[in-house]
Amino acid sequence: MADKNGGQAAGQPAQDIEILYEDNHLLGVVKPVNIPVQEDATGDPDLLTLLKEDIKRRYDKPGNVFMGLVHRLDRPVGGAMIFAKTSKAASRLSENVRNRSFRKVYLTVVHGELPAPSGRLRNFLLKNAKTNTVTVVRQGTQDAKEAVLDYTVLSKAEGFSLVKINLLTGRPHQIRVQLAHAGCPLYGDQKYGPSVNKPGQQIALWSSLVGFPHPVTKEEINLVSLPPRSFPWSLWSRDIQEQSLAEVSEET
Repeated sequence: MADKNGGQAAGQPAQDIEILYEDNHLLGVVKPVNIPVQEDATGDPDLLTLLKEDIKRRYDKPGNVFMGLVHRLDRPVGGAMIFAKTSKAASRLSENVRNRSFRKVYLTVVHGELPAPSGRLRNFLLKNAKTNTVTVVRQGTQDAKEAVLDYTVLSKAEGFSLVKINLLTGRPHQIRVQLAHAGCPLYGDQKYGPSVNKPGQQIALWSSLVGFPHPVTKEEINLVSLPPRSFPWSLWSRDIQEQSLAEVSEET
């Protein structure tokens, strides 16, 4: 769904990808889980290509279709994403990402309880490209990058916590690594929580709100998407999730 700032809602493109917002400059969608954002070594269908093909078909566009990738989600993660339909929009949104006026809010379910009802996690992360894994390292480690997020625990049930994440930096696997390092691995995350998760479980991490000033009109846009009603999300009511995101939208 899109909140009151979400602009024009559109129909359904191919692959049952829900459109949250669309105009001449932008395309906001709900990324399905387990689809890569862009082409990778697997050769599986990727979201960027699917959206380009859909735009070409829906608008009967000749030649190549431009679709600018502004931010990314890990393959197993679903939720709100924004794409640029023009190079100017892509450039301005990328600048929003750099100056941190691009808001990324996630909902996640973690094992256990975080040390406080809310707080900030700040770590330095190092990625191993060969294994596609990220580890927390000491500040000053060569090639390590600072990772910062704010969290709020929304509710607890059956040994799990429902947590809202305001992502302040965009490092690979950042939320997964930082929360696991804090002693609370994400539900379903076999890579960073193998001792508490089982193969086949879907990771409980959802891009729930993407907010930014429109690259042309400067109107504040907030695209909102709620996680599916499957376990463990179903441990909590929609009201809790919706209210937490409404509060974020009201801050803009």
